[in-house]
Amino acid sequence: MKYRVLGDTMPAVEILFEQKGESMYTQSGGMAWMTEGISMDSNMKGGLGKAFGRMFSGESLFMATYTAERPDTMIAFASTVAGEILPVNLNERGGMICQKGAFLCAEESVNLEVTFSKKISAGLFGGEGFILQKITGSGMVFLEVDGNKVEKELAPGEVLKVDTGNVVAFDESVQYEIETVKGLKNIFLGGEGLFLTKLTGPGRVVLQTQNFNEFAGRIARFIPGK
Repeated sequence: MKYRVLGDTMPAVEILFEQKGESMYTQSGGMAWMTEGISMDSNMKGGLGKAFGRMFSGESLFMATYTAERPDTMIAFASTVAGEILPVNLNERGGMICQKGAFLCAEESVNLEVTFSKKISAGLFGGEGFILQKITGSGMVFLEVDGNKVEKELAPGEVLKVDTGNVVAFDESVQYEIETVKGLKNIFLGGEGLFLTKLTGPGRVVLQTQNFNEFAGRIARFIPGK
């Protein structure tokens, strides 16, 4: 399998299946274009339990698996908002934790499952970073980045606090928890969200410059009847 990322503003990733039987899966509706010679199978990848877990993390209940029926076929998966596509080779980096909605597509050997912040109290009050996705296995996975990508390499014990909507992914070695903003004045007058994601090294952290949920909220204010 080979790939190339196309475009700058609304990118897509083209996958070249070099051999018969190679496959990729994505959430329902994630495919943009493909050549002849590729079959599609809609399924609850991982069973009913994992399917419902994906729903909680912002993905679709059903996943679509695309398999090459002959060599040298091509399929493309496009991003849903302006930004970047991040290729991750799990054979080199190991597993990662990613924000809900960041998953675009992956090889069949990649496992995708829901995971939760251990600080349940924050999640009960609606912290958007409470529900995350755990990516394990081997092979390539492609993540969506809203806006521009920013990468940080945290040293052991180094702490980074991030607005939950600006987190894309981080290594499994990074400890994380969702914490509330301290102080009533900051909550009501600060103009920021109520929750922050606290990341503690060591490991790589991938951030995005656009918080799409916040952006969508601002657009909604101008829609009549909202």
